[in-house]
Amino acid sequence: MDAIKHGLLSLLVFLLWIKGLVDGSDVIQTSILWKHKGEDATMDCRHTKGASYFQMYWYRQLPGERMRQIVYSQSTKPEYEPGFTMEKFSATKPDADSGTFTVKNLVPEDEGLYFCALVRCVNNEAYFGQGTKLTVLEPDHDVTPPTVQVFKPSEKECKVKTLVCVASGFYPDHVSVSWEVDGLTETDSVATDNTALKEGKHYSLSSRLTVQSKTWFKPSKKFTCRVSFFNGTDTIPVEDSIIGETDSGGMPNDTKMKIMQNAKLTYSVLIAKSFIYGVFIMFLVWKLKGLSGKQSSRERSCGLNN
Repeated sequence: MDAIKHGLLSLLVFLLWIKGLVDGSDVIQTSILWKHKGEDATMDCRHTKGASYFQMYWYRQLPGERMRQIVYSQSTKPEYEPGFTMEKFSATKPDADSGTFTVKNLVPEDEGLYFCALVRCVNNEAYFGQGTKLTVLEPDHDVTPPTVQVFKPSEKECKVKTLVCVASGFYPDHVSVSWEVDGLTETDSVATDNTALKEGKHYSLSSRLTVQSKTWFKPSKKFTCRVSFFNGTDTIPVEDSIIGETDSGGMPNDTKMKIMQNAKLTYSVLIAKSFIYGVFIMFLVWKLKGLSGKQSSRERSCGLNN
């Protein structure tokens, strides 16, 4: 019966997390954890929900995979889910307000996000922490900050312009990207890769900022891409900037397009007027020829009569 109850509770916790019926503001976890291959990684979890929330769950989400429960613990012996053992993972619950979770003998495949969740009893809401990002540092990899470069938009783009920021050559992948326009943070038109791409020993990441062409075609505008990199001790900013340009025609592309459209319309009107004028001239010539023919006929008739 206890096993069935525990299984239902585990399912309830997961479904509550999926539906978003959780609140991690009262649950505090280790945010970032760096360890070398072969070491053990221990993360802490504590909360301010009160002593009634003594049931603690630990979950893991590896890159590209769904979240999986590893272990459930309270004051008694922890209970592991199938596929997870105490030889690899351990959980402690020294009191109702805190607990620890340890991943032993680290390998690169252990990298991922680890979540702590609290539940008071069945049919109660689950409270998740914000997650611990675990990075397993490889022996021959040095901690390296990124190189950042902003590329100007393509000339083929018309109404909108896309600026591309590339952060490359960094290790590990603890970075975040932000954009500024004239010193003001821009968030609405920003798209950043969800995960960094590993190339050999280093990572790369790209981010894109979309602006109106009239914004880009202002030499006074300054566009800045800032990449924040955590080096194990501090978070350091690395950035690059680019200045807006003057359009080759001295005006924004949308204005130039309007002028071209108006020019085409004017040209079409002139062609139409020329055609009508030509038809009118041909009509006059035809009319004059008709009158001239009638006059000649009359003159011949008068000659015969005389």
